[in-house]
Amino acid sequence: MVLVLTVLKGSDKGRRFELPDDEPQLIGRSSESLPLTDQTISRRHAELTPDDGQWYINDLKSANGTFVNGHRVSQRHRLAAGDQIRTGSSLFLFGREKDNSWAHNVRVAKKGEIDAHVNASVSSNEDSMIMAVPEPNQAAVLQLKVIYELTQLIGSIVDQKVLLARVMDLIFEYFQTDRGFVLLHDASHNRFEPAVVRHRLAPADAKEAEITVSQTIVQHVIRHGEGVLSSNAMNDQRFAGGDSVQQYAIRSAMCVPINFKDRVFGVIHIDSQIANYTYTADQLRLLTAIGVQTGLALANAEHHATRLHRERLAAIGQTVASLSHSIKNILQGLRGGADVVELGLRKDSMKVVRGGWEIVVRNLDRIYGLTMNMLTYSKQRKPELEMANISSLLDEVVTLVQGQCDTKDVALMTDFDSDMPLVPLDSAGIHQAVLNLINNAVDAVESGSGVISVRCEFSEPSQTAKITVSDNGRGIAAESSKHLFKPFYSTKGLRGTGLGLTVSKKVIEEHGGKIAIESKPRHGASFVISLPVSADSVPSSGDTHGPVAKDQDVPRGSGRG
Repeated sequence: MVLVLTVLKGSDKGRRFELPDDEPQLIGRSSESLPLTDQTISRRHAELTPDDGQWYINDLKSANGTFVNGHRVSQRHRLAAGDQIRTGSSLFLFGREKDNSWAHNVRVAKKGEIDAHVNASVSSNEDSMIMAVPEPNQAAVLQLKVIYELTQLIGSIVDQKVLLARVMDLIFEYFQTDRGFVLLHDASHNRFEPAVVRHRLAPADAKEAEITVSQTIVQHVIRHGEGVLSSNAMNDQRFAGGDSVQQYAIRSAMCVPINFKDRVFGVIHIDSQIANYTYTADQLRLLTAIGVQTGLALANAEHHATRLHRERLAAIGQTVASLSHSIKNILQGLRGGADVVELGLRKDSMKVVRGGWEIVVRNLDRIYGLTMNMLTYSKQRKPELEMANISSLLDEVVTLVQGQCDTKDVALMTDFDSDMPLVPLDSAGIHQAVLNLINNAVDAVESGSGVISVRCEFSEPSQTAKITVSDNGRGIAAESSKHLFKPFYSTKGLRGTGLGLTVSKKVIEEHGGKIAIESKPRHGASFVISLPVSADSVPSSGDTHGPVAKDQDVPRGSGRG
């Protein structure tokens, strides 16, 4: 028996996790063994612990609590098969299932080992999508319903494994099927391998789980590209050598190709052991149509993967070109600083050496900042949210840049609401986003007269926390403001990497927030961040994407990027 945790409700509904016999398992958003997408559970919500053959659950001081069968768990609680566990919006079923690790055992029989009669066949092509029924009846309605549901599936799923599993779910729902499987062509070994195997009832042992397929049927389907119906398999003497057919008492079977135009991806095979039951020609037409639709979906998935790969290569090429330009500028600065240091050493002048060393340090800081921003920009991530005091976080950022402001003789002022609510934040991400904005403001103002303000307030109508970073610099030209958030665009010349604002925008959008620019030339600039105070407004990781780098010929202005 295998210990299983099944998600009954929540954003991960339908997922199934097998638990090891002797390793504790963490329930939470930071769990690697039980990866969950439910934003209402804590990063470390609860822990499942094995102890002397029994399993226990313990709440880890989560924000929303842990419930077993409707009762909140306040201490270590022993679990029993059938218990329901609720964490946040997710509901789990704890229990054991038969070990069916051998259930994916499909073997194509050797020629002459078993055989089967082909009682009927249906051509598999685009015309197979038309169900020829003389007049409206229940079968026609069923066929239309199946095709409609299948169309909905293939229009929303591009992952091959998920798609084939859902197709088999649909087949088992609408056909009297006891066993079904999908064989896909493995081009590297020129053979067909099982991709999905399904039993209506779990096999009792490995021998019962083995499915021996008639090579005659599979070869006929692949060679002729048409679906076939085989009936009365138990009475066919050529099935006598097939232990699976005899043991499982197969009465009727259908096999259809999964094809698109002239290409055969594989076959769908289903069979039934119901006595006095035989699949009909109409059912064969319907299953053949399912095979055609599935082939179209697989072809679309391949096309999507190819197009995505090409787009990624193009984006990588643009990124590398822009990144190489930035690195070249930094290396030139390092070389120049090193030359000055070398000159000072030759002249035995510490003043010259210190001047050159300052150039080296500045460029080391630039390459460090470029590297950190590149890591943040390139990583597809989901923010690790925790309820945090945003004012304390901003205090840390201000303290970090205070020395830089003092050196440049720039005033740095803060104004934080005293009654700010806790906000769901990835503290490291927001810290970096705000730090980039303040650093840009320091670069934009004049020494001796520059003023930078950092404000934070809570907006009751929009239920957002607003962070505003303002400066009294030269402002941003309207033309430049259109391009500020594009990667590798900078108005700082050799001093900028062009990723600071891009990274800030990416981090903020990962939190479900927005960033806006308010500026007039010669009247300073303000960057306004709006962050939701509810974790429900934070999008999933798949909803946010970094922008693609593009070459832009745009004017440079006041030191942003």
